[in-house]
Amino acid sequence: MKLTTTLLALLLCLQLPAKEKFPDGTPIPDWFRDNRIVDIETLGTRYLITDYGVTAGDSTLLQTERIQAVIDRAAAAGGGVVVVPRGTFLSGALFFKPGTHLHLLEGARLKGSDDISNFPIVQTRIEGQSLKYFSAFINADGVDGFTLSGKGTVDGNGLRYWRSFWLRRAVNPKCTNMDEMRPRLLYVSNSKDVQISGVRLVNSPFWTSHFYRCERVKLLDLHIYSPAAPVKAPSTDAVDIDVCKDFLIKGCYMSVNDDAVALKGGKGPWADTDPDNGGNYNIIIEDCIYGFCHGCLTCGSESIHDRNIIVRRCRIDKANRLLWLKMRPDTPQNYEYILVEDITGNANNFLYVHPWTQFFDLKDRKDVPMSYSSHVTMRNIDLECDTFFNVSTDDSQYRLSDFTFENLDIKARKNGACDTQAVERFKIKKVRVTE
Repeated sequence: MKLTTTLLALLLCLQLPAKEKFPDGTPIPDWFRDNRIVDIETLGTRYLITDYGVTAGDSTLLQTERIQAVIDRAAAAGGGVVVVPRGTFLSGALFFKPGTHLHLLEGARLKGSDDISNFPIVQTRIEGQSLKYFSAFINADGVDGFTLSGKGTVDGNGLRYWRSFWLRRAVNPKCTNMDEMRPRLLYVSNSKDVQISGVRLVNSPFWTSHFYRCERVKLLDLHIYSPAAPVKAPSTDAVDIDVCKDFLIKGCYMSVNDDAVALKGGKGPWADTDPDNGGNYNIIIEDCIYGFCHGCLTCGSESIHDRNIIVRRCRIDKANRLLWLKMRPDTPQNYEYILVEDITGNANNFLYVHPWTQFFDLKDRKDVPMSYSSHVTMRNIDLECDTFFNVSTDDSQYRLSDFTFENLDIKARKNGACDTQAVERFKIKKVRVTE
């Protein structure tokens, strides 16, 4: 018997998996599902740094110029992979060029200098501003296809910077991150099809990894760490996403003395009109493990528009906040279509929404720009916390709407109350909170 056209079409539909969608209903591209680690054998000639004058076995010898010369050689030859072998190699800022890549073999440690003079001042992006500041340790600007891979370690050697920061803060409590001169560990900008995989990114003096104006970035199986004790590593965010589109963080461990993943994009009363600023779109964070951090996912403190953000299938331990929406009263903000699902573990706060007033400055703007957060869904979560719903409201500054809490099993040690009046059109389904 022949199958009718309708029945055949139905059977085919049953065999095909449903197309996943972002929170706003748009399809998730297949790009997010291909998580193969780039094979460095396909990236061109390999340049083992010790074959080109870089000294092995001396972790106190600064070798910035020698290592940079290997990168430049590879670029001049049309590209290739700069390979760091087992051992510790001390360096200042390194700049990768189109066609070049970095690979660290097992046991390799590329260690940053703790002298800020080894990091030149360049035009860069920091704290929601485009300005001149110190370069990062590893830099890749306009390097499409850039990869950093291997089983080795990029060590920011941050202890001296951390101590200096806290000394300055003790003298001047209002000093900013930029007042105390520190380099970031990894900065990738204006680049597409970037993959960072396998390596350990540790002890950053400042933000650990920062991506600005990038598209199609994958962070796979990374170990990102900075200490909270005995010396706090200030503002060492694991991943800062700044005006980016199509970004995947998968299978990573993140434990830092600040936010694990922070969405940035600009700040100030007219931030949404500055062409250097912008939003973050289509971000997926999945299958990750969080240790101590200030926020697992933080929107802000310098962020103007974040849309289609997913955090799923993650385990957290000792985080301060699962989801943190920083509502900055001197900046117009819109955080929308955020999904947090399939989470287990513990955190101090399940949801944390408050004004963020650090270094508040309306400049000469007379009114307070209105901000919004909408279409936020948190579901299928089993979490122990101190406070379940830590949300303050201020209709003169920001509005919250269209939140959904679904299938939550929460153990709240201090406060399990949920203020349903704080959010317009707040849907709550199968939420169990015990104290």
